[in-house]
Amino acid sequence: MAGKVKEPASVVVKFYGNDCHYCQALKSEYESLEDEFEDALFFAFNIDDYPEAQKVLNFEGVPTICMMKVGNSKPKIRVMPEPQKPNGDTWYELSDIKAFIAKEK
Repeated sequence: MAGKVKEPASVVVKFYGNDCHYCQALKSEYESLEDEFEDALFFAFNIDDYPEAQKVLNFEGVPTICMMKVGNSKPKIRVMPEPQKPNGDTWYELSDIKAFIAKEK
């Protein structure tokens, strides 16, 4: 995201992998969030391009959703907790992602 966000903003990032069936199934639901949360920026990051991101941001596996507050000083980063009962198709429930974004922004 370096250089992409120039002003203070709430940024949601879905980390995904090309071979992750959950990630692929979650794609359209994740994209639908942009209409509901117009005051946030949405990105998708292919973990295959930079596997070290998992270690840097302290998460394991994909899909993973992060909320970042960027622009003023050091970014504030929150990783969405793993679901207690994962959805068999998309891993996360859309309602849980919405609640996470609303809480963190």
